Amino acid sequence: MIKTPKRAIMENIIDGKLTAHEIKREIKSEVEILIESGKKQPHLAAILVGHDGGSETYVAYKIKDCEEVGFKSSLIRFEDDISEHELLKKIHELNENEDIDGFIVQLPLPNHIDEQKVIEAIDPNKDVDGFHPVNVGRTVIGLPSFVSATPSGIIELFKRYQIDTSGKNCVIVGRSNIVGRPLSILMSQKKINATVTVAHSRTRDLDKVCAKADILIAALGSPEFIKADMVKEGAVVIDVGTTRVPSTETKSGFRLKGDVKYDEVAPKCAHITPVPGGVGPMTRVALLGNTLIAAKAKS
Repeated sequence: MIKTPKRAIMENIIDGKLTAHEIKREIKSEVEILIESGKKQPHLAAILVGHDGGSETYVAYKIKDCEEVGFKSSLIRFEDDISEHELLKKIHELNENEDIDGFIVQLPLPNHIDEQKVIEAIDPNKDVDGFHPVNVGRTVIGLPSFVSATPSGIIELFKRYQIDTSGKNCVIVGRSNIVGRPLSILMSQKKINATVTVAHSRTRDLDKVCAKADILIAALGSPEFIKADMVKEGAVVIDVGTTRVPSTETKSGFRLKGDVKYDEVAPKCAHITPVPGGVGPMTRVALLGNTLIAAKAKS
């Protein structure tokens, strides 16, 4: 039975942080059962190249998540001058390491490294980010696969908040291989049954296209791009954007902003995800879910 999370203070807020916390409790229970039955502890590894602030923060969260659910975690660090050859060699080692159930290579990578070559070097059975062409292809035709973490997390929010998607007009603004494209496939599949439009910066009359959406998903990486006049009254709005912008109001000197101008859009929405606390935590918990699947497949 689908579980509905406790509602946030504002009735229309989709609380990804709370939902992710509930899912982590569920994963932790499954891990305890695995270990009690004599199975090995699930193991997630991450490769981090360089010292990008956003990547450092994200990987630190992933390690903390692993601790919370009872996973073993490993962090492999390299300076940003590592050669492509050396990075591919390390990926091969992780592919061959039987103790590691899944691993990720944190993106973005330095310009001298071909990201697609790196993605394709990962064993599809350990590709818990769901970026390998084999997993993407299996997702497209509806076969079991590791689904890209952000799209997977968004679909889980729809399920847990019991948001009606069948027959709805869904507009996804953004066509990246990580979010927009795989999400468009998932939204159109039979379990979701939405009618999907993928829009982007070259879409003619983009504001009018967005304004017709029952479900509007912003995934273009442009802070506060989606304004109130682009949103239909009563729409469901999912904000995937997480851009770091300078701020004098925080100790870090920056804050995260989404692709949606939240304060003016939220009053129009039936449901909306905040930034932070919306899609981000669900992305991380989807990665844990994929790792658990990988571990159980080897048991």
